[in-house]
Amino acid sequence: MAGSSVQTDKKHLIMVILAFAAVYIIWGTTYLGIRIAIETIPPFFMSGSRVLTAGTLLFLFLRARGASRPTRVQWRSAVIVGALLLGGGSGLVAWSEQEVPSGTAALIVATVPLWIALFDWFIFRGGRPGKRVTAGLILGLIGIFLLVGPEQILGTATFSLFFLFALLLSPISWSFGSLYSRGAPLPEDAIMGSAMEMIGGGVVLLTAGLLTGEAAQFDPAAVSSTSLLIWIYLVFFGSIIAFSAYIWLLKEVPATKASTYTYVNPVIAVFLGWLVLDEPVTPVTIISSVIIILAVILIQTARTEELPADEATQELVSESTGHQ
Repeated sequence: MAGSSVQTDKKHLIMVILAFAAVYIIWGTTYLGIRIAIETIPPFFMSGSRVLTAGTLLFLFLRARGASRPTRVQWRSAVIVGALLLGGGSGLVAWSEQEVPSGTAALIVATVPLWIALFDWFIFRGGRPGKRVTAGLILGLIGIFLLVGPEQILGTATFSLFFLFALLLSPISWSFGSLYSRGAPLPEDAIMGSAMEMIGGGVVLLTAGLLTGEAAQFDPAAVSSTSLLIWIYLVFFGSIIAFSAYIWLLKEVPATKASTYTYVNPVIAVFLGWLVLDEPVTPVTIISSVIIILAVILIQTARTEELPADEATQELVSESTGHQ
């Protein structure tokens, strides 16, 4: 029995590491991917068609393997989570990047762990962030600010405050959706849940595209081969693999830890630019990357004991029982 338990723990640890690798590395490549894809595909249509395709493929695959049919209540929850994560989260980022500098987007998206910590504390009755988590959150934001740079954050071009406001709503929507999904009545199989959320989010995003007039702007003949290849990459890697990994992580680790991808993704993006496009990596880049890595280590190594005893017990119970 003891040996079996050790093997189970090792398998779970490997799965957690692989899931973090997916959201850290794959989503780190999507900053550039989204920018390229929306050059010839309208942002809401690009995002909506991407996640709807990914969700449908994954849903059909799981059903063919014998997964049970989701209930109406589960579909309702999936649409809500999909609208918050993919519609308000990812969709607003893609839409705002039409005008807002990518540096600004990277910095604002990096506030997700802060919003998750605050929402978890004030709304979802989670524990107050401990000293280690708080230090990690602050250190991570400092690292992102140094990595992106004040020049890129402020940008040289003027952009509409409406686009900036939409971008500000993105991490708020994503954070609330991440926490809401933990207790929402969804299938016990997290992968089936992510497929349903992508379908719901895809419908919301395509509806947003119709309401903003993207249907009239979209010309299939004008879509470049590069944008199409990036779109396919985003479907299979950005959505099916990385998004499913993130949804699974939300069930296995505290949301604050799962959201540390927002600190790591810009680092991956910068070093990917150095590796592929020969973009310079300066001493400031290295220093900021080290700061971000230290921040992630602080948050990832924070213990549940930082929560008040009764709330820590409640969190462990809820994580072990799963969705009701």
